[in-house]
Amino acid sequence: MRSPVDTIAAPGFPKDASWVNVATLRMEKQVRHPVLVEFFDVCRPSCLRTLPYLRAWHERYAEAGLRVIGVHAPGFPAGRDEDRVREAIARLDVEYPVMLDPDFLLWRAYAAPGWPSRYLWAPRLRLFDAHHGEGDYHGTERAIQELLGIEEPLTPLVDPTDDDDVPIVVPTADVEGPFDGAYAAGEVWVVVDRPGTVLVNDEPRELDHLGAHRVIRHERHTAGELRVAGTGDAEVLMTAFLPGLA
Repeated sequence: MRSPVDTIAAPGFPKDASWVNVATLRMEKQVRHPVLVEFFDVCRPSCLRTLPYLRAWHERYAEAGLRVIGVHAPGFPAGRDEDRVREAIARLDVEYPVMLDPDFLLWRAYAAPGWPSRYLWAPRLRLFDAHHGEGDYHGTERAIQELLGIEEPLTPLVDPTDDDDVPIVVPTADVEGPFDGAYAAGEVWVVVDRPGTVLVNDEPRELDHLGAHRVIRHERHTAGELRVAGTGDAEVLMTAFLPGLA
């Protein structure tokens, strides 16, 4: 979504917020730079699928002036544990600054509709571009390049389903907790509140960290039967289904 420049100003960061990878940041100090802010959650599969692009944009454009800033807003109680979130951010190789927003203060200031949500601010901190959910990675990167005044080949897409021009099939809806029944999807993910064992069609899967784990991946959209069950050492917070190629 392209927003007319000079109409929407960037909200400031809460003054008492905790930060990862940086001591603290003030939004008003970024006034000379394009700033990309992305709300994410380490427990959301869709957020993990966007991270390669955020990491790539940080690596490619930081020297040219882009500031990439993550905002971790937890969708599950387990994601409010600051130590666990810091561990997850390190494990995911996120090197750009991340603000922890456990009480959704900045989330509400942005009126973010869900995870992930990204906002590109032009110099002078006026909204230039926004996108909610996965997708439109090349659209965002073109907007970044426009603000930086450069034109380069775009970051290659990580997965065929990331191409907005490729037909995909809408999957089974995500469910809270475990799952037992028929499904259709390209991928199946489970979200757990801690390391532990989860049964996927009665096969034990050792999951070694808090958050989202992909347990099934099909070449294309596929229908089948699925049973996801916890074994007691980790709680299954969500079973998520991602789209596959038509």
